[in-house]
Amino acid sequence: MSKNIFITATGTDVGKTYVSALIVKEMRKAGYNCGYFKPVLSGIEEKNGKLTVSDANYVVDTAKIPCEADNCVGYWWKEAVSPHLAAKRAGKDIEIEKIKQKFEELSKDYDYLLIEGAGGITCPLRLENGEKYLLKDLIKELGTSIIIVADGGLGTINSTLLTVEYARNNNIPIAGIILNNFNPDSFMHQDNLKQVEYLTGIKVVATVERGQKDIKLLEELWTGRKKI
Repeated sequence: MSKNIFITATGTDVGKTYVSALIVKEMRKAGYNCGYFKPVLSGIEEKNGKLTVSDANYVVDTAKIPCEADNCVGYWWKEAVSPHLAAKRAGKDIEIEKIKQKFEELSKDYDYLLIEGAGGITCPLRLENGEKYLLKDLIKELGTSIIIVADGGLGTINSTLLTVEYARNNNIPIAGIILNNFNPDSFMHQDNLKQVEYLTGIKVVATVERGQKDIKLLEELWTGRKKI
């Protein structure tokens, strides 16, 4: 079985896909057999049933993963709305077992698998007939630890603490925090990093500046890493 990390965030458009691409790219560049999985995906373009523009396409192309973007996704929809709503508008249900089956298939192909969530950790997947199945429920079923992507700027202390506490209250292990859109010359960004670590007790394992092309992570995120 592969070693897995789940990328979530403090909210939508914080930079999960950008950071995910950098991580998988770094792993593969270093010679590690690392793959990518996006369980649910909204806001795509397709042609003849094939993804042409999407988060998955971006990660696969950036990290040079030898696979089609379609093979890295559980469900996809054209409308850029929450997965539960996109599925409802398409007249379909999100079958969790289908997602888990795809996860198991990809886990057999890669020694390391990065799973990218949708929105934040409470993003709803199924909200029909009294059911309340959120992204955190999928994370728990897959049995992975998470990396939380947060913005480096104003407001990140509050949103990061809320996400950390929610994960802890749901017994989800946190491997680290990554601050995206980070400006190392900003006194506020530097203080945000300091206070996020102090208030959560969790290491900021990387900072990512705008336009950054590479990422360096602590080795302990994936212990015992095996090269291709």
